[in-house]
Amino acid sequence: MKKIQKKLLASTVAAAAFASMAMVPAVQAEVSASVGVANMYYWRGLDLGGGAALSADINYSVSGFFVGAWTSSGDEAMGTEYDLYAGYGGEVGDFNYSLSVVSYNYADPKDGEPLSPGDLTEVVLGLGYGPFAATYYDNVAGSSGYNYFTLALDFEKFAVLYGQHEDDLSHIDLTYKYNDNLSFTVGKVVDDASGAYPDEAKFIVSLSLPIDFK
Repeated sequence: MKKIQKKLLASTVAAAAFASMAMVPAVQAEVSASVGVANMYYWRGLDLGGGAALSADINYSVSGFFVGAWTSSGDEAMGTEYDLYAGYGGEVGDFNYSLSVVSYNYADPKDGEPLSPGDLTEVVLGLGYGPFAATYYDNVAGSSGYNYFTLALDFEKFAVLYGQHEDDLSHIDLTYKYNDNLSFTVGKVVDDASGAYPDEAKFIVSLSLPIDFK
């Protein structure tokens, strides 16, 4: 895997969460924000090794279009991350869709040069029907041919997700949602052709609290 792809594997973003923000288009302009904490920075089946992660986001949406920013600590190699994103999404009956662009940014990584807006960018396509969702991530700047996709089933209290990296690394996540703010996830790498990543199960506790602007 090329050096910049290693940077991508050391980066993270909840791009699927960004896509979900647009599933029900808001005709009137809305601003939402939240703060969160988790016991680790868990990204696409991997623990990024920086210990507990603190995060925050802010999102503006209107008529299905959305823009926003997300930031987090907890990435041992790349340091504090901030991401900028924009996209559009909507729904037709039980079918929903979204298309977004996400720029991953790091001001002071431990190894390598800082990454500024546009240096490391993915296009994210999300399609869903009822509880089923498929999401495809394609790197368009900063890596050569890297892609990732997920298949997920999401119910009221439980969710299961399968994720596949383009380099034959895959994982499964099982999540229990205690309420809208607190969730518990068990994640495990199930296939690693390179043998480079730990395959023990990981237990993630995540708490997210919305910020009320009213």
